[in-house]
Amino acid sequence: MAINTLYPKFSKRKENDTMMIMEQRLLKSVSQLVLNTARCAGCGICVESCPKDAIVLQHAGVLRGEGAILVDPALCSYCGVCSILCPLKALKLTVNGEDTLPIIDKEGFPQFDNTAQIDETKCKRCTICSDACPEDAIVRDVPVYEGQDPAGAKRQSALTANITMVICLHKCTVCGVCASLCPALTINHRRFDPEKMSFGPVGCPAEKSGIKCDSQAGEIKWEKSLCDACGVCISACPEKAILEVTRKLTKEPVLPGKVTINKDNCVACRWCDEICPFDAVTVTKFFEGKITVDTAKCQEGCTACVDVCPCRAFYVTTPKAVKGKKNGKGKGKSAKKPYVAVNQDLCILCGTCVYACPAEKALTIQRKGINVKGTETDLFKSITAKLCTPRSSAGVEKTEDVTAVEK
Repeated sequence: MAINTLYPKFSKRKENDTMMIMEQRLLKSVSQLVLNTARCAGCGICVESCPKDAIVLQHAGVLRGEGAILVDPALCSYCGVCSILCPLKALKLTVNGEDTLPIIDKEGFPQFDNTAQIDETKCKRCTICSDACPEDAIVRDVPVYEGQDPAGAKRQSALTANITMVICLHKCTVCGVCASLCPALTINHRRFDPEKMSFGPVGCPAEKSGIKCDSQAGEIKWEKSLCDACGVCISACPEKAILEVTRKLTKEPVLPGKVTINKDNCVACRWCDEICPFDAVTVTKFFEGKITVDTAKCQEGCTACVDVCPCRAFYVTTPKAVKGKKNGKGKGKSAKKPYVAVNQDLCILCGTCVYACPAEKALTIQRKGINVKGTETDLFKSITAKLCTPRSSAGVEKTEDVTAVEK
């Protein structure tokens, strides 16, 4: 007679449209493998790495958010290998609600050498890396200035400098043009007297800093903290009375704050490393190797690899004019057809493109190693052998399904 047991119990459910949760309930523990479908691109690394063959590709190379893989909650051992090796950080394992990796705690398993750092001494707090990052992994803890938001901090507060203004009070008529343009200047006219109709300047020497013109027409005040030495007042003054506005930096022109990399989102694509004009970023790739494109085998007009690449490493080239014969008569120029290409420096060798490519052997991925830290166990070595086996696009869509098993 069969006896029904309460444990182990397996289930699968979806939460918040993007989170797929596979669960194993034992008597004293609850293990959950959480798949973030918004991050999963269907690269297949988890499929090749799973020691229990519990993961299959549902739709190879789908656009992110559509659910690329399926995990059998009953076959899964909840070891954490897939979570460790997922380059897109799409899988996360918890035991009793806490982030943990049983494979490391019990047997030992190396992890990616996730070197991703910004040298504060070189970083100028610009926005290039944050704008270029495809994963929003750059964290800018920098004040918001009026250039980004009209309600932000004044731009002059970003620099440490001595600002000097020189006004020739022999020329200044206290007309107010400069004050109408700049918040750093204030004009206070005296009461206009019909008996004294002269509003010209009173003879007095030019003063530097802390200007206060005491003429019969009124006074002009300069608030140094509001001045950014832009020079508009010099150009606008009808009497050319503002002779000089200078700024001398007393500290290197670096915005305050700090820019860091959120490693939970970073996929080591090296966009920030390659594009930083100050050589302030260092990122180590997870995988070493190369991906090649045989354009002769590409289907005309196909951009599947460009569409699914999570790191924007693939692109369609810009047509270029080339020398040659035109219509077989005489010399002329013809436009070279655009084709698909890949920037090797930005490619993370995840393999999403290879699964998505509809053309047989148009794409080939060859990983040569994995950058990890920690002891390389026998299990890791066997997985590495799989991942480093060359693989080419099959040209045929393969779809599999796994039904959740409950006990």
